[in-house]
Amino acid sequence: EVQLQASGGGLVQAGGSLRLSCAVSGLTFGNSAIAWFRQAPGKEREGVACIVSDNDDTVYSDSVKGRFTIASDNAKNTVYLQMNSLKSEDTAVYYCATKFTSSQRVIPNEYDKWGQGTQVTVSS
Repeated sequence: EVQLQASGGGLVQAGGSLRLSCAVSGLTFGNSAIAWFRQAPGKEREGVACIVSDNDDTVYSDSVKGRFTIASDNAKNTVYLQMNSLKSEDTAVYYCATKFTSSQRVIPNEYDKWGQGTQVTVSS
């Protein structure tokens, strides 16, 4: 069974950095994609970044491009989201998810398995 475990959230001041981790078990990296989503109170779940396991192609939402970096450590079956220059509007619960296709689309209902969320709070 595929399981995802997100961690690394916390409280940080605006301008600071955090690194989220998504530990994946039960999945052989290949022909799959892993993405990070976030959901702020009262808002819809938003795709943040995606990495395709076959070729490490990445895609980012415009709101985080240039500040966030998604990376995969296949040996550790872990995907990271390095978040720099954090802003108050980055405050949300962050989720990692996987789908069993090599598509970069970051649309929530296309993803097959989800981890629990990790809270990121950026104070201004």
